[in-house]
Amino acid sequence: MQVKPNWLQYDDRMHPFAATEAPAAPALRDRADIPERFKWNLSHIFADWQAWQAAHDELDAQIAAFAALQGSLAGGSEPLLGALRLRDDIGQLEYKVWYFASLWHDQDQRDNAINAKRQQVQILFSKAAQASAWFDPELLKIPLAEVQVWMAENRDLAVYRFAIEDLYRQQEHVLDDKGEHLLSLASHFGTTPYDAYSALSTADAKFPTIRLSGGAEVTLTYGQYRAILSTNRNQQDRATAFTAFHRLYEANANTYASLFNGVMHRDWFVAQARGYRSTLDMALHGNNIPLAVVENLIETTKQGVEPLRRYHRLRKRVLGLSSYHSYDTTIPLVDFDRKYPYDAVQEWLPASTAPLGADYQRRLRDALAADWIDVYENPGKHSGAYSAPVYGVHPYMLLNYNDTLDAVFTLAHEMGHSMHTLLSHEHQPFVYAGYTIFVAEVPSTLSEALFLDFMLARTSDPRERIVLLQHALDGIASTFYTQVMFADYELQAHRLVEQGRPVTADSLGEIYFTLLKTYHGDALDYDEASRATWARIPHFYSTPYYVYQYATCFASSAQLMKQLISGPETERAAAIERYLTLLKSGGSDHPMTLLQRAGVDLSQPETVRAVADHLDALVSRLEREIDAIG
Repeated sequence: MQVKPNWLQYDDRMHPFAATEAPAAPALRDRADIPERFKWNLSHIFADWQAWQAAHDELDAQIAAFAALQGSLAGGSEPLLGALRLRDDIGQLEYKVWYFASLWHDQDQRDNAINAKRQQVQILFSKAAQASAWFDPELLKIPLAEVQVWMAENRDLAVYRFAIEDLYRQQEHVLDDKGEHLLSLASHFGTTPYDAYSALSTADAKFPTIRLSGGAEVTLTYGQYRAILSTNRNQQDRATAFTAFHRLYEANANTYASLFNGVMHRDWFVAQARGYRSTLDMALHGNNIPLAVVENLIETTKQGVEPLRRYHRLRKRVLGLSSYHSYDTTIPLVDFDRKYPYDAVQEWLPASTAPLGADYQRRLRDALAADWIDVYENPGKHSGAYSAPVYGVHPYMLLNYNDTLDAVFTLAHEMGHSMHTLLSHEHQPFVYAGYTIFVAEVPSTLSEALFLDFMLARTSDPRERIVLLQHALDGIASTFYTQVMFADYELQAHRLVEQGRPVTADSLGEIYFTLLKTYHGDALDYDEASRATWARIPHFYSTPYYVYQYATCFASSAQLMKQLISGPETERAAAIERYLTLLKSGGSDHPMTLLQRAGVDLSQPETVRAVADHLDALVSRLEREIDAIG
């Protein structure tokens, strides 16, 4: 989810690319009024809430059974294998029990009865954490060499080799039984800041209604707000939308700061308890990511911001603006008001994946036709989009489709995640079926890149070609540069806590405002209202140091894309095989290792610098296209 902040003043001076207001997004409908074929079918997980409750109770019993195994691991390979298999059974059931309640909740977050069931699962997960806290310390008391002998003698136990040896790698940060038990008792509170953020921003939010210049009234849900920013040609309308929407965050800035401060203190508490030097060290250690990857990503990106600034200077010229704010970055450069109805893109998306082979295309087409996708926005629905990896069933996709080009690419993005899930779950045992965040955004961004190439090749309309090039450029700006800026922001904010310094809405706003200037330089005119933008970023409240991985994944997918579509046929075939192997590998090795096998080395600064070079080349192509229709 990328957010582009700020506001602008409307400049009504005519210029070659002036345009009228684009069509509005689809009208917001009650969920009951949306046809069933556009809604997911959660009965694939459980037939009804009675079946869910039975599974919940079974999960509760399995958790108790696992707790009863404490003290048994030293008995040899069979007790260890039994414990690992039971833990897998628990994990598989957790997926279903959690997602049935969570997906129901995300259909309408105003439903307190469903939210209570979701919280019921969270309470059970906290119980599971307490019941399993003994396992890692007990296993680590057994010498690794002895466990390796067991694995050599027991083929079934050997399946867990990577997971077991990786646990021993992290041994210095595993506490004793009492320490792990204490942390497990505190685990239930870990989701509280995000739950409060979600309630404040969605369920309890009083979204304002504004009147546009054409007389239409629009309720500014998140989806409607983004649609105005990406389709409405009238600057004053966008300014009105921005001002009204951001009052929600400005009015609650101190509350958002308290929630974010709670997240950071939570993370710093766990990091210190486990003996890490910083929260970033803790976030990276689990996946064996070198600290230099993040530090080099930020530093190399800052050194390569000139193409980004060049793009925004071009936008200012083409839009004919006397001043240019980050608010201007979302509107198309040319008058191209085409809608992209959901049904119209159902064949394009599979066709775009032709470089990945016929079987991949078939699987993707089947997924689109299945009742796994919740397409349209309705009151109370979770904002944005995601793919939910429901193990043992299939992935579910949440969208808030609004007929814009951005919505089309969001569908391609989430389908990349879903295909990754399908292939990983099919080819890996449960213990490795889940893939890390560090790899997760590679297939999603690659899916977007393939779709962009397909759309550029099929169109004969020069204006659509300009819009598509702009989409590619905006993707680099938002998925790469903006996410690096967010990572830079998050790192600086966490260091306030680690250094024992105060955290306030003002200090958080100042960090963000300074970084906005650092990355965009003189290419933007700056507005004080942008100081509150940090409060809108959901990942800050949920998964620490998540956002930098959008940027590393973007760099990885760009390199993979080049390998898939260029060079001799034999080399392309090998690249396809490596890529599909990556998707099938799940979490069976460290993510840096998996990417290196696929042909990507993120330890090299050249991988990051190549993104800036690609952006620069796209800006040049856009300039030529614009001059051609001048």
